[in-house]
Formats: sequence, C-alpha cells, structure tokens
Amino acid sequence: MGHSHGNHDDLDAVEVGTQARNALIAFLAVVGALAVAGLIWLWPSAAEMEATTFVMAEAPGVTRVDATIVSLDGPCGEQAEALGCEKATIELDSGERVTIDLTGATTQAGLRSGDSVQVMAIPTDDGTIYSYAGTNRLPVLIALGALFLVAVFAVARWKGLFAIVGLIVAGWVLVGFILPAIIVGRPGMAVALAGSTAIMFVVLYVAHGISIRTSTALAGTLLGLAVTTGLGMAAVKLARLSGFADENEFDLAQLAGGIDFQELLMVGIIIGGLGVLNDVTITQSSAVWELRAAAPHYTRRQIFAAGMRIGRDHIASTIYTIVFAYAGSALTVLLLIYFIQSDVVSLFGRELFAGELVRTLASAIGLVLSVPITTGIAALTVAPARHHAL
Repeated sequence: MGHSHGNHDDLDAVEVGTQARNALIAFLAVVGALAVAGLIWLWPSAAEMEATTFVMAEAPGVTRVDATIVSLDGPCGEQAEALGCEKATIELDSGERVTIDLTGATTQAGLRSGDSVQVMAIPTDDGTIYSYAGTNRLPVLIALGALFLVAVFAVARWKGLFAIVGLIVAGWVLVGFILPAIIVGRPGMAVALAGSTAIMFVVLYVAHGISIRTSTALAGTLLGLAVTTGLGMAAVKLARLSGFADENEFDLAQLAGGIDFQELLMVGIIIGGLGVLNDVTITQSSAVWELRAAAPHYTRRQIFAAGMRIGRDHIASTIYTIVFAYAGSALTVLLLIYFIQSDVVSLFGRELFAGELVRTLASAIGLVLSVPITTGIAALTVAPARHHAL
C-alpha cells in the first residue's frame, strides 16, 4: 500500500495510507451527500409551517408587563398558607404599585425585594388584574453564558471558540430543521439521521479542522450513531414503548396530531448520543495519531491494541459520566422510585422508567462500541510500520 502525507497537527506530520485515505473520503462523501439530500427532501416548506396551528401563550387582550418586587407581605391567609401562597407588592414600569399573589412553587424560589419579575395584565370589567408570570432570569443567564465563553477561550483558545461556533450551527439545525420537520409530520428517524449527520460534519470539522484524523473520528461517530439507532429502534419495539411517558407527550399530541411518539422516542435516543460519541471518537482518533507519531515502528495491530488500552480507560470514565449525568437530570424520578412502594419489576414496567432506561442503555452501548470502531478505522488509516535497522 502506498503512502501520502495526511494530517499535520501540532506535533508531527503523520503518514496515512493512500488507499485507506481514499476509502475513508469516499465513505464520508457518500454519507454527506445522503445527508444533504435528506435535508433537501425533508426540509419543511414555508407553506407547511404557515399551516401549522400554534397556540398563543396568552389569551387575547392579555399582556406581559415588567415589574419590580417592592416587598413581600406575608401569607395570603390561613387557608392559603398551607397551599403555599404569599402576597407581594410590586411596582410596574409605569410606576403604579399593585398587590399580587405568589403561589405554589414560586414561593420556594427565594424571591426578594428588588427582584425583577413579569406579570400578566388581564383586563376585566372591574379593571385590570395582575398575576405573576415569571422571574426575569435573563441577566443571570447572560452572565453565566459570558463566563462560559471566557472559560472556554482561556483554556481552549481559538479551538474552543470554534467549538462554540459549531455548537451554534448545531442548534440552528436542531431548531430550524429537526423540530419543524417533526412538527409537520416528516418521518422522525429520517429527520434525526439527516440532521444528526449534518451536525456531526459541522461540529467535528469546525472544532478540530479538516483533516484525515478528524475524518476518522467522524466515520467512527457516524458508525457509532448507526449502532445506537439500530439498538434504540429494536429496544423501543421489543419493549413495546409508546413514547407517552408523562403529561408533556399528551399535551404535545393535542397540538401536533401528526407526530409518531414512538419514533419521537427514538429520535431522542439518536440526538442524546451525539455529544458523548463525539467526545469519545475524537479522543480515540487523536490517540492513534499520537501513537503513530511516537512509535513509527509499531504495526497497525500494535497501534490498535495500544489505542484500545487508552479507550478502555476512557470508556470507564465516560460510563460514570453518563450514569451520573442521568441521575442528576432525573433526580425527581429517582426520588419518586424511592417513595413508591412497589417491586422493581413493576416499576420498570412503567413507561416513564423503562423509556429512560432504553434511552440511556442504547446510547451507552453505541458509545462503548464506537471505541473499537474508531480505533480500528484510525489504525487502518495511518501508514504501516516503518522498519528501522537497529
């Protein structure tokens, strides 16, 4: 097999095999073309989006008004106190002061005098009634986002900012294509695969540069995604999951009757696995490149074995990441399991629990298998061993 110089990274120029490079490029070109064709075919038209009925957040005549809490005036009354109700005096932007009730979970948010809130102004025959609508959290979110950007740039420099650019493009694909296409009734799996493939092309090449090394990571990601998709589809069908886990799905079904919720669950599995797959595959590809640069005399088999030793450590730590990330996001569900007096088998028979397990395990299996897949692709792509006289 002939050689050609492939990727020049920060350390060394690593040779790659010509045939392997050409096969890799051809594979990615075919997959990329299919993704673009899928985007063109599945992209919802303006007429379809205009025909979609959207529910207004407020009733006609109701407006949102900015206000500031002046004081918290104690419980609404003896009966309301048990239900969680507190009166508050607020000052509207117009300067008018009115009293509103803070009820339910709002009373647990720690609101204080001086906090900026929004209230709904509801016109009635007896005048305007004001009701709490939400807290202005935008300054905190902006500050946190700015801190995130500073941290990324301080640690990762321009590569980190390029990753942010890729993330913005990924968000645009998700909001501009995947969600609207699902709403208008496009096939969910086709939409998810086309959108996810496009996202991975952009995210990896923008963040890590266009190179053969990045391409091996992309190929491993796409194949890992295929494994996750196949496992997710099979598990959802075999477990007889409907996709209706809580009231959110039932609410959505009333608004968008054309959505297949079983497919929507599988779409969630695909999208949920993207981030971790990307992390694992780029690490494995980089590890193989570093190994080839450091040990040009290693055979491809030795490169693969060394890369897998690195990958096993990465798998172990990533599994912990997946489990604890899920535990943190589903803490309410875990507490619910703790309090429900029932055996484990019957709990897992509930869609709420079984659906989350299928989602997590399908992503985890795809993640684990992406390690040998990516390591194998990278080991086959780098040039064969150089034999030096000792």
